[in-house]
Amino acid sequence: MSPNRHPDTVHRSLPELPSLPRPLYGRVESLTNRALTFRHTHPWVQLSYAIAGVLEVQTAGARFVAPPQRAVWVPAGVEHRVFSSPRTEMRSLYIDSGAVPWGPHECRVLAVSPLLRELIRRFSALPAEYDEQGAPGRLAAVLLDELQAAPAVALMLPLPQDARLREVCQGLQDARLRQLGLSEWGERLGVSEKTLSRLFLRETGLSFRAWRQRQRLLDALTPLEQGERVTDVALACGYDSLSAFIAAFRRQFGATPGEFFRE
Repeated sequence: MSPNRHPDTVHRSLPELPSLPRPLYGRVESLTNRALTFRHTHPWVQLSYAIAGVLEVQTAGARFVAPPQRAVWVPAGVEHRVFSSPRTEMRSLYIDSGAVPWGPHECRVLAVSPLLRELIRRFSALPAEYDEQGAPGRLAAVLLDELQAAPAVALMLPLPQDARLREVCQGLQDARLRQLGLSEWGERLGVSEKTLSRLFLRETGLSFRAWRQRQRLLDALTPLEQGERVTDVALACGYDSLSAFIAAFRRQFGATPGEFFRE
């Protein structure tokens, strides 16, 4: 068995269904390479969770990033794409909206407690058409109770809609352009720094510097989860020193990189 393959991995494809076989349906996937789905929607709620690897859900308005111990809640009807890091072990729950009337109406990242993690793993091994009146049905009910109690966490990056800001955000993914400030971007785009600054705050709720820092830190989660050295990740993300990276990471996530992935 590959050291990156979890021992309880099974595979279940999801056919095109007009409805779910049960109000709560589990799907398991092993993704050996970074995966990308085209923009799509579901008529049901989706909870995307990885027991290994890092998942990312992108909507028109934001990126939602979920390393292990976190999951992404996607409401019914929300158009989205799903990315994953290599060798991701994914557990998805598909939930009839009627079973979760308390559910949020927007995407969010949720903390997954040890109990919720084990409930998801146990439920994912059940047959698709499990006995709703027996023990499997009671397991599903407890899982939904724990899911309702799961707190939201700040692993989201809002995406602007303005075409000029989109160009800036895309450019920040390029290592050659990562260090450009807002004044340099203004020169490139033929717009004042003040205008760009005002647009960033209006469309994302964050200043340009805060947005760029959050982007860098979210981009750091995948290489950190895969075991790359913190120093190498810090430099690759554009930080001049390890201490500056760790301080920024702690401010954003409330823990150092080592603590974050030991949870």
